[in-house]
Amino acid sequence: MRPLFLNGPVQNGPFTFQTNPGKAVGIRLAAALNAILASPPVPHLWNTATLAGDLRHRETDGDWISRSAFEAHLIAAKYTPELSPAAGTMTDTDTEVADLALTMIENNLRAGTVVISRETVPTCRACGHMTGPGGHACNACGSTDTRDHAAVHLVAELAEGRPVLDRADIHSCRRAWPRHLQNTAGNVSSRLIISRTREHGVDLAPFGLPGLVLDPRVGVHATVLAAAHRLRADQAVMTITRNAANHIAAYGQHFREHHGTRLQYALHGHLPYTHTADLRTLYSAYRASGVVQQKFETWFLPLFSLKEKSGTRPAQLPQLFKHFMRAHMARPSEPEPAAIDTVRQAVAEGRTDWITSRRLLAAVMAGA
Repeated sequence: MRPLFLNGPVQNGPFTFQTNPGKAVGIRLAAALNAILASPPVPHLWNTATLAGDLRHRETDGDWISRSAFEAHLIAAKYTPELSPAAGTMTDTDTEVADLALTMIENNLRAGTVVISRETVPTCRACGHMTGPGGHACNACGSTDTRDHAAVHLVAELAEGRPVLDRADIHSCRRAWPRHLQNTAGNVSSRLIISRTREHGVDLAPFGLPGLVLDPRVGVHATVLAAAHRLRADQAVMTITRNAANHIAAYGQHFREHHGTRLQYALHGHLPYTHTADLRTLYSAYRASGVVQQKFETWFLPLFSLKEKSGTRPAQLPQLFKHFMRAHMARPSEPEPAAIDTVRQAVAEGRTDWITSRRLLAAVMAGA
């Protein structure tokens, strides 16, 4: 069974891929791995159910444009015409995502893993937004006047005796198992409120919760599963940083499987894209064309981030480029099916040793 890689939905903030290419690492990594496996192109996934998005929409005098159209406009502006995703985009509030999320909630309600109950939560007196503990100013309106307010919410109850993350949840070989992440991801309450006060999101009114939407930390899992269902994949793998996985894993415990499709996380590190300009002298010394430079930055570096999960250091970039160029110059003139099959098996198993093998990398590059 071949996995299908999809990016952890990117928060739709005020940036473009040109100004903040680090935001595209998960997208580029998923595309590179799917291409190696000869899988079809996948949509780029976006997280739009955010408070920051609510505030940006208000600031634009949002009556003239719907929130969905507003988000779609921001997403479209991030792509140049030649880099438009072949399979389009999908957001965490698209109809097929919302339908799937509501179905999974209903299934969990029947199973008793999610309940509807009256909860007391800190709430802003001025605007009714749910706030965190500690008496901080409301992030929605700035008021410091908060109160404990009892209201009906959707609550996920974590499974007793089962870790938030186990081996089956991480797409990785055994020796690369992130034990520290397993420990930190489990440091949460056993009861998680998964309904939120947002102006945009998966509406929970069908469950008698008007004015509340599904917590986006649950919604990103539904988004990946919806994309996988569209492409009839049995194994969906979300490319995500360790920190992001730590933030969302508990919220996905009951939302990582649906109708035979299983969701896993593939952990990757951050890339020092702000330092790639320092490679200009090295690019010139190797007479690397613009196409070769782009392939190094947008194809090889994302692949290396899968190996260097704690983050790539700027000082590593020159040596990585030299490794990339040696493989580039060693590309075989004819396809090497055995080498490509070896890499495909490694990708399917979550192994990354092939990335630092000049011969295997060259074989993959020849067909990329």
